[in-house]
Amino acid sequence: MSSYYDSKHLKKFADIAEGNQPMADKFFEYYDSVFQDGALSKREKSLIALAVAHTVQCPYCIDAYTSGAQQHGADLDQMTEAVHVACAIRGGASLVHGLQMLEHVKKTGM
Repeated sequence: MSSYYDSKHLKKFADIAEGNQPMADKFFEYYDSVFQDGALSKREKSLIALAVAHTVQCPYCIDAYTSGAQQHGADLDQMTEAVHVACAIRGGASLVHGLQMLEHVKKTGM
């Protein structure tokens, strides 16, 4: 059974430059600099990226940042906790929008 996402695409990501090499160069330069050690370590950044990957539900990113987190010393407990943090934030964001629904119900007199 084939799926919409093809895991082989991840290894071809640099091919996106085919449409506009100068823009791709700028993106990859920025991207590479973001993931260097700074105020946050590469391990911490890889855990953030893994959590965000789950939030935006990108299978390519989940694969890439799972590998990246492992390569930078994160263990399964840390990666799982990062995913739970993302889940809590995403769930909370959905719930707080329930206040919009509540206000609408009250305004319409239900």
